[in-house]
Amino acid sequence: MSQFDHRSGQSIEIDGASIYYEIVGQDDGPALLLLHGGFGDMEDFNGLLPELTRRYRVIGVDSRGHGRSTLGEAPLTYQRLQEDAERIVDRLRLDRYSVIGFSDGGVVAYRMASRRSSAIERLVAIGAQGDLPEDDPVRGILAKVTPESWRERFPATYDSYQRLNPAPNFDAFARAVIAMWLDAGPSGHPNDAVERIACKVLIARGENDHLAPRDAIDRLARRIPDARVLEIPGAGHVAFQDQPELFLRSVGEFLEITSKTPVP
Repeated sequence: MSQFDHRSGQSIEIDGASIYYEIVGQDDGPALLLLHGGFGDMEDFNGLLPELTRRYRVIGVDSRGHGRSTLGEAPLTYQRLQEDAERIVDRLRLDRYSVIGFSDGGVVAYRMASRRSSAIERLVAIGAQGDLPEDDPVRGILAKVTPESWRERFPATYDSYQRLNPAPNFDAFARAVIAMWLDAGPSGHPNDAVERIACKVLIARGENDHLAPRDAIDRLARRIPDARVLEIPGAGHVAFQDQPELFLRSVGEFLEITSKTPVP
């Protein structure tokens, strides 16, 4: 099987929530953890899986509150999502693995990789900043989001949430996600901790991504030792869906799935 289907996985109880995950691909392949973005779920990556599962044992996680994972009572933070993902890594006894994280999933991946005990070998972050200063224009964009505005603008994500979530309460869920985005404390973006990242890092962004501006990504790349930046022409925030072939060609080289076109 090379697709996430929200039927063949398992759940693990973590601090008051049920966190759902699935595994597809090569049983004996190197592990690759996929972390989706806010209001999404693991199926967002299905377009990439036919290529990724050729080499990898791919683990998809529905972040707390998303997809088939419940929200629980604890505040939703990037630290909380990091701890959930690390519990799944521990459960699967992954001593080495790589990560592809999109948007919120990329922020979580930076936090995971910044731990001195991290077992991450390669990290691909898509459309994800490492910090969000008080004067960052993106903070203003995110602060304007409401449950109602999200439901109106992105009805497909709302419908998917209602269909999949075992305990749906979209308004409470949306408010929790928005609060996570705006968290300026130590449970939020990794900030200076990114300087401790020791694994290989590729930061991808769409050319037209207004939520991950090029100057912010370049600033982040300078703080992570040997990080590389991949800008995907003609793509927006969800660059891996907007230009999947180009994304896979470049990321495949970085992850050593293919050896065709060098990453810029």
